Amino acid sequence: MGFRLVEAGADRVVLSWDVSEANLQPYGIVHGGTYCGAVETAASWAAALWLGDRGKVVGVSNQTDFLRAATEGRMTATATPIHRGRSQQLWLVEVVDDLNRPVARGQVRLQNLTDPR
Repeated sequence: MGFRLVEAGADRVVLSWDVSEANLQPYGIVHGGTYCGAVETAASWAAALWLGDRGKVVGVSNQTDFLRAATEGRMTATATPIHRGRSQQLWLVEVVDDLNRPVARGQVRLQNLTDPR
């Protein structure tokens, strides 16, 4: 999908991509699956960095809303935590275009898989 990691930390992950033909649906606008993929990727990186060597994370829910049609430009997705618990995490991901207008917003719930030892 062309995502580039811009910033990566346990409290925030930012990724961006330049819209290409591969990101477009037949009507020439960014495909919703691209936004879902960006939301999942940003949240998963952030959740994994926060959990660290305590285990692994797997997505269990991705709910993404599409707010504005886009046909070109650079998109930026920023993940921030809503909740980070013992067994699950919930991350908010906001996607903006190169004019800083919201184009999509999602949240991802991830399960923390830890070694029970």
